[in-house]
Amino acid sequence: MTDVPASFRPTRRQTLGLFGLGAAGLVIPQAFGTRAFAQDAAPKGQIVLGLSQEPTVFNPHLLHIEVDEGVYFAIFDPLFGVDEAGKFYPLLAAEVPTVENGGISADGLQWKVKLRDDVKWHDGTPFTTEDVKFSIELLVNPDFRSWRRAGHELVKDLTVVSPTEITWTMASPYAPYISILASTFIVPKHAFDGAADLNDVPFNNAPIGTGPFKWVNRVAGDYIEMAANTDYFGEGPYLEKLIIKYIPDLTVLYTQFKTGDIDVIGLQWITADHYEEAKALADRVVIKAPNPMVESIGLNLGKPQFQDKAVRQALYAALDKDTLIDALYYGLPLPTESYMPQQSFFHNPDLPKHEFSVDKANAILDEAGWAKGADGIRAKDGVRLSFTNSTTAGNHLREQAQQFIQQTYAEIGVEMTINNLPPAVMWGDYWMMSQFDSVIVGIAFLTGPDPDTSDYFSSKAIPAQGGGGQNTFQWRNEQVDELLAEGARIFVPEDRKVPYLKLQEIARDELPFLPMFQYTVLPGTKAGVEGLTPNVNVRIDSWNVNTWRWA
Repeated sequence: MTDVPASFRPTRRQTLGLFGLGAAGLVIPQAFGTRAFAQDAAPKGQIVLGLSQEPTVFNPHLLHIEVDEGVYFAIFDPLFGVDEAGKFYPLLAAEVPTVENGGISADGLQWKVKLRDDVKWHDGTPFTTEDVKFSIELLVNPDFRSWRRAGHELVKDLTVVSPTEITWTMASPYAPYISILASTFIVPKHAFDGAADLNDVPFNNAPIGTGPFKWVNRVAGDYIEMAANTDYFGEGPYLEKLIIKYIPDLTVLYTQFKTGDIDVIGLQWITADHYEEAKALADRVVIKAPNPMVESIGLNLGKPQFQDKAVRQALYAALDKDTLIDALYYGLPLPTESYMPQQSFFHNPDLPKHEFSVDKANAILDEAGWAKGADGIRAKDGVRLSFTNSTTAGNHLREQAQQFIQQTYAEIGVEMTINNLPPAVMWGDYWMMSQFDSVIVGIAFLTGPDPDTSDYFSSKAIPAQGGGGQNTFQWRNEQVDELLAEGARIFVPEDRKVPYLKLQEIARDELPFLPMFQYTVLPGTKAGVEGLTPNVNVRIDSWNVNTWRWA
């Protein structure tokens, strides 16, 4: 748990500052036309959403990646969500708790959440505070393979006051918790009753939620079918069916969008090399939208090849990311030195600018004692500077980037072998349990608009070492842990900025991953699809799938 000095007590203004964070955080203008629809409109038609990666984890509390949340937003609900302007809005909760409405005490320690009384699970069971209590306790259960414990582990004295009111105490004030709750999908307690192993229950393959769509069927390697939840408590759904189709080859994904086999093209969207053609297609709507995901070369610091910082610095110096952006991505992405999206209030614009130089990379390795052997590959203390690099098979732009990087690294005596895998394998235990050497990966590091990155950088968030989180880099840094704890105790955005600026400096210096660019994505729909709204505060486009419909 995070300790807080006894002298620290956030004022009412400081606590309220947290809930105004969206205004100072990530903001994107609404890009696809939406409008309010009559709530009593009967669901009609279906939409086929094409994704390049296959969702495979259907329990939202198990270790998972972004693509799985494409299913979660359809099946489940959190207590409240966050919209494209960074503002929180109630879902299962009757209101978003604040100091002003009495949901949070002025010192940030006492929480009270009131729930709606008209929500049912898809099997007809009433939703109550017992489900909320169970979900939070499940996430911190040491016997459960939790995807995130940060924040939840501070909750104590969790008390069910009534079926519609729950209270708890935070062990210390924790500014990111409102955003964490907005990305915490609530699961039904009764689906786990009597389970000998909470990690292995029938629910994992036939999820029951409160969301706008009900689980119908999954054909592994092909598609997932969901049907309208006509008893949904919120707006919509306006579709009879939602089909999530898995198309791993990005060229095929685009082709099926062009031919009309899919109605919406989502993750990994239209690739940059198809943009000029795509925007001229008849009866299609294509836009450019900033996205919080940062593309990088992730390094496994548990491997001896990467434990010398000089190696990481040399690899970064030999990374010609400007050419990659211009030649492969047509200049669409934004080059970056940070994991923090550039639209964020907390982004550090003053980090050292990357300079591509093979000569500099060779000099760094020479000075650090990595000498070339007879085969031209450098080695030091019995460790060869040789490693594999993996990414999603079928992502042709990443595959071309790998080949280009491989050739450049050979010039500095580094052997990089390409080992690409199907998405379900690549982003399963291979990624989550740090079985890789290096990867090309896109990550949305933040939780909504909040700058906290404990899930990726805390030394307690390393799954391969028993932690709960996604620090698959296995990066341990005491100063980073201290900065994360400091930032979590501060509620005023201007004051919170200080530790997060410093944290970005350390990440840029230590290079547990080599930042390349922040995504500019190209979502597209058939003409007539309404409701799709880009949102940099969530990890996938289907955050508001309940509003999707045909005109």
